[in-house]
Amino acid sequence: MKLKDVLALLGLAGLWGASFLFIRIASPVFGPFLTIQGRVTVAAVALLLYLMLTKQSAQFQQLWKQYLIIGALNAAIPFTLIATAALHLTASMSAILNALTPLFTALVVWGWMKESLSLRKWFGIMMGICGVVILVGWSSMPFTTETLIAVCLAVLSTISYGFAGVYAKKAFAGVPPLSLATGQQAGASLLLLPFTLTHLPASTNSISAVAVWSVIGLALFCTAIAYLLYFYLIDSIGPTKTLSVTFLIPVFGMIWGSFFLHEQVTVGMVIGLLIILASVFLISDIRLQALSSHKRVQM
Repeated sequence: MKLKDVLALLGLAGLWGASFLFIRIASPVFGPFLTIQGRVTVAAVALLLYLMLTKQSAQFQQLWKQYLIIGALNAAIPFTLIATAALHLTASMSAILNALTPLFTALVVWGWMKESLSLRKWFGIMMGICGVVILVGWSSMPFTTETLIAVCLAVLSTISYGFAGVYAKKAFAGVPPLSLATGQQAGASLLLLPFTLTHLPASTNSISAVAVWSVIGLALFCTAIAYLLYFYLIDSIGPTKTLSVTFLIPVFGMIWGSFFLHEQVTVGMVIGLLIILASVFLISDIRLQALSSHKRVQM
C-alpha cells in the first residue's frame, strides 16, 4: 500500500476506535437513546449534504423500506446496545468486545445462508468465546450483575451487525456504498426518534460541553468522515485490505480509553484481545465473503 493509504487505514481505525471513547463520555450524560440519536441524525445530514454536493442519489423512494431495516440492524439497535453497555463498561472493554462481529457474522452466514463452516472456523469461533471469558474474568472491573448484563448487551450488538451484513448482501446488490451509508443513518434516525423523545434527560444541569462535543465528534468524525475514508480505501486498496481495520479498531479503542479516560489496561485485557483477534483471523475469509460485495461498515 502507498503511504497515504496506510495513513488513511490508520486514521479510519483511530476514528472507529474513538467512537467507544465518545460513547463512554456521552451516554451517562444524555442517556443511550439521545446519544445515538445525535450520532445518526447529524451523520445522516452530513452524508446527505455530501451526496447533494457530489450530485449523487440515495434512492430513498425505491429503497426506503430496506433503509429502515438496515438502519435498525446496522445502526439503531447495535449503537444503542453499545451505548447502554457503556454505562457500565470501559471504552476499552467495549472496543474489544466489538471485535467479535466477524465471529457472529460467520454464524449468521452459516445459519441463514446455509454455508458450511470448516473445522478451522469452528475452532476460531470457540477461541473467540474463550477470549471473551478471559477478557471479562481477568479484568480490573468488578464482576457484578450490571457488568455481566453490559457484556451481554455488547455481544448482542455484534450479533445485530452479523444479521445486518447478511441482509445487506441480499438487499443492496448494486447500490452505491455511499447511498447505503446515508440511507442507513437516515433510517436509524427515524426509528430511534420515538424512543429518544420518551427517554430525554430529566435535567439539563449535568450536561457538559465535553459531552456535547463527544456527540458531535461521534457523528461527524467517527461516522460521516469515517465512512468517506472507508469508501476511499475500498476504491484504492480493495475490500480485503480495507477490512484489516477490524484488527486495529480495538487497539485504538484501548489507547484512547487509557489516554483520555485513564482506563487501566490489564494483562487479562491484552490476552483476551489477542485471542479474539486470532479467532477473527481464523474466520476472516467468511467475513470478507459476507461483506465485500456490499462494502458494509459498522463503527
